[in-house]
Amino acid sequence: VIDDYSAEGTRRSIEQSLKRLQTDRIDFIYVHDISPDFHGDEWVTKFDEARNGAFPELERLRSEGVIKSWGIGVNRTEPIELALDLENANPDISLQATRYTLLDHEHALQRLMPAAQEQGMNIVVGAPYGSGIIAGGTHYEYGEAPSEVTSRVDQMNDIAARHGVDLIAAALQFSAAHPAVAAVIPGTTRPERIQENKAALHANIPDAFWHELRKQGIVSPEAPLPISK
Repeated sequence: VIDDYSAEGTRRSIEQSLKRLQTDRIDFIYVHDISPDFHGDEWVTKFDEARNGAFPELERLRSEGVIKSWGIGVNRTEPIELALDLENANPDISLQATRYTLLDHEHALQRLMPAAQEQGMNIVVGAPYGSGIIAGGTHYEYGEAPSEVTSRVDQMNDIAARHGVDLIAAALQFSAAHPAVAAVIPGTTRPERIQENKAALHANIPDAFWHELRKQGIVSPEAPLPISK
């Protein structure tokens, strides 16, 4: 994989996408993976390349009407938080995977979400099932789940069973409940998952379930919840 976050590389990539898609406009563009989990200690260097190249070019493409919105697509919160502080860029949507879930949301809740709301940026939550473990898989953050994560999911499953709740539905609705979140993108490994995810998003979940998650310390006291008003 060759990383090219230059202005020229960014415009060329989008022009090629327009040709493949046979369209003259793209709604959303994400600058992917300028993050510690992909580039290690070099991630700030990569971010600076994007800040001086890709970001200004995306601003121009948006003003030209070629794209509707742009932002960052990462598994960590730091790059999005850094982008929100830039004076020469105004990303209006970003994809944040794995950091606003039932298993992990405190940092995003305290820092990313308030900053996004203040700047008017929409957040798209990816991997609401922690990349699989909440949905019955064995992966967490794209690797094997450690024992402490497995134990926490077991605890959540026990609570869900007592309240007659599908934990998948709870995870999806939790990620969608924050006012900064514009959309949630769960996995669609097979066609029927689309309808399953839609049903999960609208499943009835009793308020008592959410209150118990809070009581057990699984959900932050400050996290917005999809409860009855």
